[in-house]
Amino acid sequence: MSGLRRAITFERLGAVSFLHSTVYLALLICAFALANPQPETFVLGMTHGLLWIGMSLVCIAAARLRVIPFWLAVTVAVLGGLGPFAGTIGFVVARRRRRAGGDPSVPVSRRYS
Repeated sequence: MSGLRRAITFERLGAVSFLHSTVYLALLICAFALANPQPETFVLGMTHGLLWIGMSLVCIAAARLRVIPFWLAVTVAVLGGLGPFAGTIGFVVARRRRRAGGDPSVPVSRRYS
């Protein structure tokens, strides 16, 4: 489990969350503003779906490893399919809490390393 702990970091999860939000924004633009061109819309939709599933599973594992707070994992897993912007905003909030002295839901010894 220590190898997994080294691979899953707060910064990496945040970066993938921003990537996921970018893909989702491109999907929305492609589907609505550009009149649903194919195969671009399909590829972006599939990418969004797979990123959401992957992010959900990894964030649940990260919460169990105390890499991220539980509330953030729930935000990504529950709201991420409809709008990954919520997860990205959650990472921004968690990062600000971390800089301001930490999140009380995560023990000091395990905070966002």
